[in-house]
Amino acid sequence: MSNHRRKVAFYTLGCKLNFAETSTISRSFPEEQFEKVSPDSKADVYVINTCTVTDTADRKCRQAIRKFIQRSPEAVIAVVGCYAQLHPEAVSSIPGVDLILGNNEKFDVVRYLETRTDTETPEIHSCSVLSPDMFNSSFSVGDRTRSFLKIQDGCDYKCAYCTIPLARGPSRSEKIEVLIREAKRIADSGTREIVLTGVNIGDFGKSAGESLERLLEQLVKIPGIERLRLSSIEPNLITSEIIRLTANEEKILPHFHIPLQSGSDKVLKLMRRRYKRDLFSSKVLEIREAIPLAGIGADVIVGFPGETDCDSEDTYNFLSKMPVSYLHVFNFSERPGTPAGEMQGKIPFQIREQRSKKLISLSREKQKRFSHLNIGTITKVLFEGNRKNGIISGFTENYLKVEYPWDARLSGTIRKVRISGSDENDNLIIELID
Repeated sequence: MSNHRRKVAFYTLGCKLNFAETSTISRSFPEEQFEKVSPDSKADVYVINTCTVTDTADRKCRQAIRKFIQRSPEAVIAVVGCYAQLHPEAVSSIPGVDLILGNNEKFDVVRYLETRTDTETPEIHSCSVLSPDMFNSSFSVGDRTRSFLKIQDGCDYKCAYCTIPLARGPSRSEKIEVLIREAKRIADSGTREIVLTGVNIGDFGKSAGESLERLLEQLVKIPGIERLRLSSIEPNLITSEIIRLTANEEKILPHFHIPLQSGSDKVLKLMRRRYKRDLFSSKVLEIREAIPLAGIGADVIVGFPGETDCDSEDTYNFLSKMPVSYLHVFNFSERPGTPAGEMQGKIPFQIREQRSKKLISLSREKQKRFSHLNIGTITKVLFEGNRKNGIISGFTENYLKVEYPWDARLSGTIRKVRISGSDENDNLIIELID
């Protein structure tokens, strides 16, 4: 490699876990050799951290790769992460790609860049077996508002539709003592909120005799961290103690995102999920009883093979009665190498779209209803750093988005507000009260 500083840009697709890992990868680039630049500008090296959760995600990966090749034809293009792990040959078939690294190898991208040979054939380093003993610690820094802290990776669940166990390997976790050190570094950077991320965070610590509850108990003691938020957590792994901790500890935010996937027990069984809908219902009601204004979201997959109109209606009716705050709705996506990809009873795309739109409409109704329940309450908002159309936005503790006239002094701060009403577009109106 030459002595002058080369410009390197990082681009992330997919989940919060990917963002945490990209941030960690970026810090491995020596400052004396590389200058970090925005992915919107021309660079000498592009590192693209990919996702492969759906066929749409795959398509976005390919589009991003081609976009950066077109922007800087002479740049080194390194494609890393889940899509590179599962589909290295598909990535290598794109002219202009230079380096392909799987989920373990991506953390050594600097070394691979240094040792790569300058040929037209892309180098592939994608380990087919991910070790259950290997955990690459990661967290994001550089954002004054929140940091994503990776506490867990991989998954032992064998859901019929999911490629994540193939892409990330078995479930494994970082030790609590290491995570506490990393959280203190995040606090020292001035970040106010930590989001705990992973593939299956409720599975945290099981191999080491630790638990998510014990981790939370330690994290709340760290000075400087004012907010702890859980990312998605499986319904069968939400314990009464997690709910109690959330209700009693001010730092643990009252927000649960729970992947239901279907409101039909028949479809849940086809999906190879580890619960029935009654368990989901009991967890939501337990949360509501302990924390009446908790934000509760749910993931739902529509159009799974074998899902009849009756099953779809069953899901809709079940969710209509559930006191959840919002839904994330996904069309089923056939993934190569999964049992669902080979199942009979495929649902036509048009019907998937119809079912999706119906649930999205239900989600809007639930969001509006939940927002109105919060009018008149006093809460705290962490304001973001971005200015858009003269507005600064932020999120309440229970994950309601609010907007306020731009004031640079609010950026990155936590302020107590009163939710005083909503406008004609159902945007919440707030008043600062301190």
